[in-house]
Amino acid sequence: MNPHRFFRSRSIHNNIAISFSLLILCTTIVLSYTSYRLSSAAVMGNSVAYTSQLIEQVKLNIENYISNMESIAALVLTSSDLERYVKDSSSGQEGKVKDKQLASQYLRSVVQSRTDISSIVYASSEGITVSDRLDAVLKPLPELIAQEWYQQALNQTGVAVSSSHVQHLFQDEYRWVVSISRKLSDTFTEMEADRQGVLLVDLNYSVINNLCKQIELGKRGYVFIVDPSGSLVYHPQQQLIYSQLKFEQLETVLGIKSGSVTVNTGNEQKLYTVDTTSFGWKIVGVTYPDDLVANKQQMQGTAALWGAVSLIFAMAISVLLSYALTKPLKNLEINMKKAERGEFDIRVEIESPNEIGKLARTFNLMIMKIKELMSQIVMEQEMKRVSELKALQAQIKPHFLYNTLDSIIWMAETGKMEEVVEMTSSLSKLMRSTIGEGEELIPIARELEHIRHYLTIQNMRYRHKFTYSIEVDEDILECSILKLVLQPLVENAIYHGIKHNPEQGHILIRGKKEKNDITIQVIDNGVGMNPEQMNKLLLQKADYRIGSGVGVANVNHRIQLYFGDHYGLSFTSEMEEGTTVTLRIPALYEEENP
Repeated sequence: MNPHRFFRSRSIHNNIAISFSLLILCTTIVLSYTSYRLSSAAVMGNSVAYTSQLIEQVKLNIENYISNMESIAALVLTSSDLERYVKDSSSGQEGKVKDKQLASQYLRSVVQSRTDISSIVYASSEGITVSDRLDAVLKPLPELIAQEWYQQALNQTGVAVSSSHVQHLFQDEYRWVVSISRKLSDTFTEMEADRQGVLLVDLNYSVINNLCKQIELGKRGYVFIVDPSGSLVYHPQQQLIYSQLKFEQLETVLGIKSGSVTVNTGNEQKLYTVDTTSFGWKIVGVTYPDDLVANKQQMQGTAALWGAVSLIFAMAISVLLSYALTKPLKNLEINMKKAERGEFDIRVEIESPNEIGKLARTFNLMIMKIKELMSQIVMEQEMKRVSELKALQAQIKPHFLYNTLDSIIWMAETGKMEEVVEMTSSLSKLMRSTIGEGEELIPIARELEHIRHYLTIQNMRYRHKFTYSIEVDEDILECSILKLVLQPLVENAIYHGIKHNPEQGHILIRGKKEKNDITIQVIDNGVGMNPEQMNKLLLQKADYRIGSGVGVANVNHRIQLYFGDHYGLSFTSEMEEGTTVTLRIPALYEEENP
């Protein structure tokens, strides 16, 4: 809806009240919204910083724990019992059964000292196996060395850390663990380079679970861990992930080394805060922005409440203030309506010297002068209308004579005396039909006679560059038309259309009656005009230069001055096709002339 129209249809009293109310309402909404956004941003920023600190702490704890397990693995590999057993088994020496028992006892002592270690196993491709349990039955060697922890340790230098998985080392035993494995050759440097022994330390999954489970991130927040390949190391709802009942944006997480990102998941948002350990695990903290701003509804309610209170208070003040301001205006409005009905014997009481009082004083002065001015204005307007019509007609006559005499001079200079006689004769007839008794309206038949003489002159001037025809219904020949309105249109068709056309042109003048109006068209097949040129023709100011288009503008102005704005000229044109000028006037016979 147009605001100007909305306020225009209401009183000033209501407009002031509504404007004040809208101003207070908009200000309150902006301030409340800004305050809420700033508060939410502050809470969000603090929460992200807090979450980042927690994730950093979890990362450090896990790195320290894995580093500790690496140290234990290195210590086990360098133990004399295990080294002696491996060397004796490789050389085939006697007593290797006893060495295996000693190595197994040593591994068992390590496991018993650490509740977080599930098992320790050493295996090599040469058939050497030893574990921390003598009573448990290891899986066959081919199955052991085919497992991922064994192959992963062989293919990299240093310690290999696996994701969480179900470990099946012993018969009928399945444990959820995280594996740390290391090649024998990384420690036993004096042994052959192709020795394929690997030490495995399985960590209880509960250790990772306890480290992450104790982290609280809002009401629904949690921590999960993912390895570089995208496999989950830990997730509080890992079974739901595997069964595809819950999803995480793992691709987004893997693309971030450190930082936070907000992801839309259905109807809510998740904030992922990511940090990466030295061995490639991604520690991810998941928080919900809606949970971070716990008092969101309370903040919104408070803002709405204060906004409503401010609005009511503002409306009360605006109503009282607008009433006091508009009371003198109401009185002025009543007197103005009386003046509108023609009652000029009135006077408005001036209650105060402010702007409204000055307006009332000015109104009283206007009423005093309006009677004497009314008759004077009517007379001046009538004189102005007559003067404009005469001036416009006077502008066309010199313009027309200039073009005609220029043509006669041109032919005389070229020695075409017969054409000079013929053109002079046509000009004489043309002037005879033009010079009248000062009447403004003439029959259409006389205007067409004038145009025939004019076309004869111009056709000779332009060396028969064009032909012309006149097709006007006989029933409108006695209708009245303003004098000298067709000649500028024909001149425009010749100068702008036919003159620049390399081929012979044709001008058609067609007239007919349409209901209560008469339309006369001047049609040429010249070069045509673009919309800018057509608009320019009707906007030209008075100018006597040839071809300036002033005649067309004056014709349109004269018609509208005499008959009204509904009548005048209209153009249609296509480039290289031609132009059609349509003149529309009311169908008036001589006895009906105003």
